[in-house]
Order: sequence, then C-alpha cells, then structure tokens
Amino acid sequence: MAADRKLDWLVARPIAHRGLHDAKAGTIENSLSAAEAAIACGCAIECDVQLSADGEAMVFHDFVLDRLTAATGRVDAQSAAALSAIGLKGGGDAIASLPAFLDRVAGRTPLVIEIKSRFDGDLALMRRTAEIVAQRSGQPIALKSFDPAIVAALRDLAPAIPRGVVAMADYSYDDYAHLDASRKHALANLLHFDESRPDFLSWKVADLPSAAPYLCRSALGLPLMTWTVKSPEDRQRAGHHADQMVFEGFRP
Repeated sequence: MAADRKLDWLVARPIAHRGLHDAKAGTIENSLSAAEAAIACGCAIECDVQLSADGEAMVFHDFVLDRLTAATGRVDAQSAAALSAIGLKGGGDAIASLPAFLDRVAGRTPLVIEIKSRFDGDLALMRRTAEIVAQRSGQPIALKSFDPAIVAALRDLAPAIPRGVVAMADYSYDDYAHLDASRKHALANLLHFDESRPDFLSWKVADLPSAAPYLCRSALGLPLMTWTVKSPEDRQRAGHHADQMVFEGFRP
C-alpha cells in the first residue's frame, strides 16, 4: 500500500493541471511549453495521454482533435507521426508523444500521467504508457486513471509504478452516460478497491469531504490529491481535506 511506497514526492509540490498553461499567453495545455512553465514555477506536472492509430501514447486530453487544434476527428485515427506534426491552437507547440514529453521534463519535477479511457476494456494505451514509464525508473512518475480496470491492470503489469484512481461523487456527465447506475455507484464509492488497490487518490475538489477518500487517507494512509483547484475557495478546501492540489488558472 501507499504507506509502504514512500510517495511523499508525489504530493510535495502543487501539481499543475495539464502543465502550467495560459492560453492567453500562448502556453497551451499539455504542451512542452506548459511543462517548462510548471518546472520554472517549482510545480509538479499532471498530463493526459491518448493512443495514436499506431499504438503510441500521445500527450493530449481530448478524444478528438477539434477543440485544441485546427485538425478534426479522433486522435486514435492518426499516426504518431501525423499527430506530432499537428500544432496546438494559439501556441507554438505541436502535440508531443509521451517519450518526447518525458525527454523534455527529464526528471526535473514529478509527473502524474492520466491514462484516458472510454471504459471499454481496451488496455492498449495503459500497456504502452507503462512500457514507456518503466524505461524511466530514475524519474518520479505516477500513473492514474478514472477507469479502475486500468488501475487494476497496472497493479499486475507494472507493480513498481505508483498508480492512482481519479474519482468524484457524481458521474452524471456525458462521458459516463453509457455506464449504468450500479457502475457509477461503484465508481463514486470506490467499490472496486479490492481489485484496483490504488497507491493514491485524486478526488474532485467540490466533492470533498467525502467518506471514501477520507477513509482511504486517514485509515490507510493513501496520499490524496484533489482536482481541479481554480479559486481561493477551492484552495482552502484542498488545504483542509487533501494532501496536495491539482490546480490551474493561477500561480501558487
């Protein structure tokens, strides 16, 4: 469990959500520039990964390209080379592969990588991400996902890599519309805990305090980070109920 994994480094610094991005300044989320800005600010970095058509982990949040680039369509319909040539709207960066992103960070700050999931049982992105991270054993890196099946699979495939569950109390969002009520209930109450066995939790700040993260933190010693802190009120709540914040929109 986390108490035995010595994960103090994971919550030692504020964690910049998708890097320290500022679209008005041309620093776009999940970009190399956002990573550099976080490092310069003394922050850890949170980033997201999606799978390319040819099986590479790419640092990008959305399942489709439309919001963040001038391109359209699904990320997983494009090769890694094609994605790496697509610029991010409003900035000077292109989409980065996870190996390129890790090369740039070079262990200068902790990195928390969220493995995106459609909750469809596809573990290809998890396997590729774990493979990449396992090759960087000297760098402070943790993996997390909203999908407990991914976290459970990480436990078996890469037990040495710290793994965490991202969760919240209410799953009434379009991204989860295909999940039935019992599955949403299980997610909100960590009823998958025996299978996933996370080393840490990342909980929605508006949903703190909640019983599940409270018990995991106080009784089991799991580090608790909270997302996404955007206001003084959020920051106060995070300080009372969590070990560290995943933040955006300001400099801590």
